[in-house]
Amino acid sequence: MSLKVLVVEDDREIRALMQSSLSVEGMEVQTAVSLSEARALLQHKPPDVVVLDLGLPDGDGADLVRELRKQRATPVIVVSARHQEAQKIALLDAGADDYLTKPFSVGELLARIRVALRHRGTSLAAAVTCHELEDLRVDLAAHRVERDGVALHLTPTAFNLLARLVRSVGRVVTHRQLLTDVWGAEFVDHTHYLRLYMAQLRAKIERDPAEPRHLLTETGVGYRLADV
Repeated sequence: MSLKVLVVEDDREIRALMQSSLSVEGMEVQTAVSLSEARALLQHKPPDVVVLDLGLPDGDGADLVRELRKQRATPVIVVSARHQEAQKIALLDAGADDYLTKPFSVGELLARIRVALRHRGTSLAAAVTCHELEDLRVDLAAHRVERDGVALHLTPTAFNLLARLVRSVGRVVTHRQLLTDVWGAEFVDHTHYLRLYMAQLRAKIERDPAEPRHLLTETGVGYRLADV
């Protein structure tokens, strides 16, 4: 089961960076740009962890920390450009698990998430982010795919599809799961998307796309990335 993370951040670039970086780690990421949107998601799709900016267009994220603590024990990692010590102390006293001052590295954010989960008795297993087999090498963290040491250019969607298979390497991922994770829940019936992008991936990755060695079809079920 993927860790569910809610990122509440109104800066588009920072939000996109956190979403892509956490997704690479195998997490299921929801995003909100305001307190009202965050409250709705918390009500209908409760996350395992909240990553929360303070300066939001419809209020202060500190209010959400206090609300959350009255209802549940979900870990909250505050991320903010505000660096005053008194404010950090106030947020931690209000119930935030940690406070990261912008700018921060994704690696540090991941470490803080792991610590917050450990404090609640949950261990976060390391995600599979690198895959090597024969002539193929995929490094999700570096966003790099190579065949015989030569970098391959993939479209963002093709890369996301391959990344999803890497995170389940050796196991079958159903058509429905791939469509949901890569395109969104509203695309679960669009199986032609999968066929199209899988054909594009095989054309790039396989020596003989007609006889694939890496991207295997499980007829009527889904696809699997070979691990042996």
